Amino acid sequence: MAKTGTTTQGLRAAIERSGYYPALVAEAVEAAVGGEPVVSYLVHQETTFDSNEVRRHVTVLVLTGTRFIVSHTDEQAADGTSPSPYATTSTESVKLERISSVVLSRVVANPESYTPGTLPREVVLNIGWGAVSRIDLEPAACGDPNCDADHGYTGSSTADDLSLRVSEAGDGPDTVRQTLAFAQALSEATAATAATAR
Repeated sequence: MAKTGTTTQGLRAAIERSGYYPALVAEAVEAAVGGEPVVSYLVHQETTFDSNEVRRHVTVLVLTGTRFIVSHTDEQAADGTSPSPYATTSTESVKLERISSVVLSRVVANPESYTPGTLPREVVLNIGWGAVSRIDLEPAACGDPNCDADHGYTGSSTADDLSLRVSEAGDGPDTVRQTLAFAQALSEATAATAATAR
């Protein structure tokens, strides 16, 4: 379930409501935020099925006046490296001017009768800042079907730093609304940062 808002106390409360190792997650996120005021945040918990195991994952996104902070926490069962279950938490702090793209994809039902303000049934938020890129290559070809020359490769490079998918059916309508609100706040912040950098 995702939660969004605009205060440090609200962020802490949303992390606690998620119920996913709240003390661990809150400590990591609050250390990354430091003393900066929170502009907006989103807490999203996912459950995945891996063979015979159920695994949980929580992503916390925080927007401050100068930074975008992303935190991931995953749980792991006991294995050969640890006799007891454990969790891994990571945080990354990105200056707003490094954000290169905020892509929001909306899936709407019955687009022919869509009215503004109708909630999408699914939203995918992709945020890129150049930390991770994916390159898709394929052999290049010319228009001659009889040509057997080597034309090299062609392809595309895509920023692949963060992708978050929420759906009305799986996460509820409030989660979709909250993701839309966070995406708008982040887009506005990156646009304002770009305008002042000129």
